[in-house]
Formats: sequence, structure tokens, C-alpha cells
Amino acid sequence: MESGSGEGSMMDDYESLISTTDAELLKRSWRNEKAAPEILQFELSLVQRSTEQIQLMEETVEESMTSGVDPLTVSLYQMDLDRTQFLLRSYIRIRLQKIEKYMAHIHKTTELWNRLSKQEQKYAQRCIEDLKEHFEKSVLSKLPDRYKSSLKQSVISEEDDMVPEPQLDTYVICRAKRSLGAFQLDDSAEENPVSLDAGDPYAIRYKSIKSLVYSGQIDLV
Repeated sequence: MESGSGEGSMMDDYESLISTTDAELLKRSWRNEKAAPEILQFELSLVQRSTEQIQLMEETVEESMTSGVDPLTVSLYQMDLDRTQFLLRSYIRIRLQKIEKYMAHIHKTTELWNRLSKQEQKYAQRCIEDLKEHFEKSVLSKLPDRYKSSLKQSVISEEDDMVPEPQLDTYVICRAKRSLGAFQLDDSAEENPVSLDAGDPYAIRYKSIKSLVYSGQIDLV
């Protein structure tokens, strides 16, 4: 009886978790991160909840396989588990790829640096140090002093002109969650306002709508 009660409690917990919106929130965060040219804010609470959900799913699948639960039911649990694992792993992988590509730019931009998780900051710092050490040993140490910077073409450069930055002018496909009315895409007001209606897809420069992405009013596709 106690075993049956325990199994029932675990199933109830599982059903309660999958009925929440965390799966959809994770999918939304994954899509936004994948489509945005820059790195977005790390979704710490969502990642923690998703990790806990995956752990419960794994326990449920394992126990179901050994307790004679219908194989079709087990396969449905496994599908939910596989989907959540894929989204979480892909979300983290996309962020790491952006960190590797734009590490110097992210490191020198406080706003972007603060978007990283503590673990991502440690990873970025280690990548920067390792890359700098590699460049110094393999190339920079053999060049004249004026060309020994890994960030500038020469000492006379006023900016870090060898640091790659995300292209915020990139066009993205987006949808508004609700009608936003007339929205001015160009700060100079040279372009006519665009009426952003709920659910309709739009191809717009990312930099024009990035504030709406930050606030959650627009989702990238």
C-alpha cells in the first residue's frame, strides 16, 4: 500500500509540473536566444525549474518502467523528457556559442556581462585568458610592440577594432503578443510608424525592436 501511495504521489507531482507553462517559457527563451544576434538575459529561475522538472521526469520514467506501467504511457513521459532536455541543452549551447564568438565585446560591455550567469562569466573569463595566452605565445610575441595588442590593429587605433560585435542591424522575424499600435522603428523618424498587431509576423531590424524583446512584448521566431 505504501509503495502504491508513493507511486501515486510521484505521478501527481509529475502531472502538476507538466501542466505549468515552464515548457512553453523555455521554448520561447530558446527561440529568442536562437534568433537574437546578441546575447540575452540568462533565465536563471526558468533554468533551475526546468532542471528540477527533468530530474522528476527521469525518476518517473525509471519507476514507470520497473512497475509495469503501460509502455505507451512510459513513451509519452519519455517524449516530454526528451523535449525538455533538448530545449535546455540547446538554449545553453547557443549562449555558449555567442560567448565564444563575442567574448571580448561582452566582457567590456557591462550591460552584456551582467546578462551572463555566474558560470557563464567564469567560462567567458577563462576563454579570454586562454585565447590571450595563445595569441601571445604563437603570434604577438613575434610582432613589433605597436602590433602586440589582441584587441587593436595597432597602438594608434582609438577603438578595439579587432573585437567582433553582434550585428544589431540584422533582420529578424517577430510576433507581438498583443497589439502594440503604431510603433516608430527609426529613432530619426524618417520611416513611417509600423502597426504591430498581435500574432502577425513581421521582418524588422533587430535593433528597432530589441527593447520590446527585452520587455517580453515581442517574441522572435
